Amino acid sequence: MARQAQQRPAPRRLRYQDVMAMIERFIAEQCLAPGDLLPSRAELAGMAGVSSITVRRALAELEHEGRVRSHQGVGTFVARPRIVSQPGRAGGLLGTLAEEHGAHEITTRVLDISRGRPSATLAHALQIGPRDEVWMVRRLRVIDGRPMIAEEAVIPVALAPGLDARTAEVADSLYRLLARRFGLQDDYEEQFLEVVAPSTEERRLLDLGRGDQVVRLRGVSIDTHGRPFDCFQQVYPAAEVVFSISGQTARHVFRGTDLRDWSVAPLDGAGSDAGVSSAADAKSTRSRPTARP
Repeated sequence: MARQAQQRPAPRRLRYQDVMAMIERFIAEQCLAPGDLLPSRAELAGMAGVSSITVRRALAELEHEGRVRSHQGVGTFVARPRIVSQPGRAGGLLGTLAEEHGAHEITTRVLDISRGRPSATLAHALQIGPRDEVWMVRRLRVIDGRPMIAEEAVIPVALAPGLDARTAEVADSLYRLLARRFGLQDDYEEQFLEVVAPSTEERRLLDLGRGDQVVRLRGVSIDTHGRPFDCFQQVYPAAEVVFSISGQTARHVFRGTDLRDWSVAPLDGAGSDAGVSSAADAKSTRSRPTARP
């Protein structure tokens, strides 16, 4: 049996795998950089001497691996390296980026800071009443020129009064602001991740194509006194990010079934807050990955 095993021929690579290898060689030999356009499917089929169906399969596999990115009606491009995020790590996203990829240019845009009343899910997680007011803080993270993370933070107004007057600090680091100005030091988080289709607004903010999916991370931050002070949501393009997660004891602030209603109802006459949004839109800041977002 041992002799038969030694004589057994190695499995032959499938044709689409040969095309994948050819495309990888082409990218290396032509010194193509992220964002560069690849030849069309017909051109690749001619180069490899295969059908367009085989090329389509090869490109689909390369896209799944994060090596290329297709845009319908435009073409296929060399993809940027995926960003590695450790959502459970102290220091959060920006510290992780510094370790994994070196210095990145990170721009934060504050989209909106408004007041409202939380859904039952959020009120329960924050241990507040359904009529208590909360801030809804919406931000967009742009990494190396590409919109990468759409963020929301829901914070009780009673814990952070006057937050809407600190737009520049929110753009710099919301969590540093909460710790320095309001004594809300993040000590523990509980998080849930799911891969879903983006909302219309998320698709617009992250410049996603038809059929693209997102990773939606939702969770709650708890301070050193055991007080929940922030329900947060981060939405990433699923094809652009790799998550590194290590286990830790969970307190089960949420259950998976609790995550459906993640809404904040605007206050009556909330149109008076429009100035906050327009002022926030004008604010952006460039930061280095030295602290938690």
